[in-house]
Amino acid sequence: MTMSTLPARPRWITFDCYGTLIQWDEGLLDYVRQLLERKDARLDADAFIAVYDRHEHALEQTPPHRSFADISRRSMALTLQASGMPCEPEDAEGLIQRIGAMPPFPEVLGALKWLKDQGFSLCIVSNTDDDIIAGNVAQLGGYIDRVITAQQAQAYKPDHRLFQHAHRTLGVGLDDVLHICASPHLDLEAAKGMGFRCVWIDRGTRRKPLPDYTPDATLADLSQVADYIRSKGWANE
Repeated sequence: MTMSTLPARPRWITFDCYGTLIQWDEGLLDYVRQLLERKDARLDADAFIAVYDRHEHALEQTPPHRSFADISRRSMALTLQASGMPCEPEDAEGLIQRIGAMPPFPEVLGALKWLKDQGFSLCIVSNTDDDIIAGNVAQLGGYIDRVITAQQAQAYKPDHRLFQHAHRTLGVGLDDVLHICASPHLDLEAAKGMGFRCVWIDRGTRRKPLPDYTPDATLADLSQVADYIRSKGWANE
């Protein structure tokens, strides 16, 4: 492939936040284990999280639009109820506070710095509220240029309206963006329907790729993004 036929260099690189940049699974599992221990409940934390996730995703797609904090509260109450346990206000509030404190994966800051040094603009597109994600963004070294949330768009992934709002806000078309994500059923589903370029970060979790969609690349973590960018002829080195 000659340089003239290489895909256009993206102006913006957008990211899913939780699970891609921020250690979501690890932080959620730790919180749920502490919650169950506090309630003296002999339940499997992974099974509890699976029920919580089902409630969360269902509520995100059920009108009217609710804040992510409200969805977290409702999901926690429904999950505890299904498990035969009472829900105290601090159960959900503790989770909401924990989300904003979840740290980035070890390789993330280095990868973001490299991308900024290459001249890319960086944006997060996330299923959350502005005040929740602020704590996570504060840990990302100042490399993120814009943050687009479900609160701003009044829509949750995989609803196309969140990405459409992001692209309008950034003033870009589909060819101007490369999206990097870890969620198949949210981000890859939207990429399949909308046609934007997408790299899937497969960190070895139980998440499976979509059966009818192949992302532009599958990488183990963000430390491999630089080599991918170089392979596309987009690096300025």
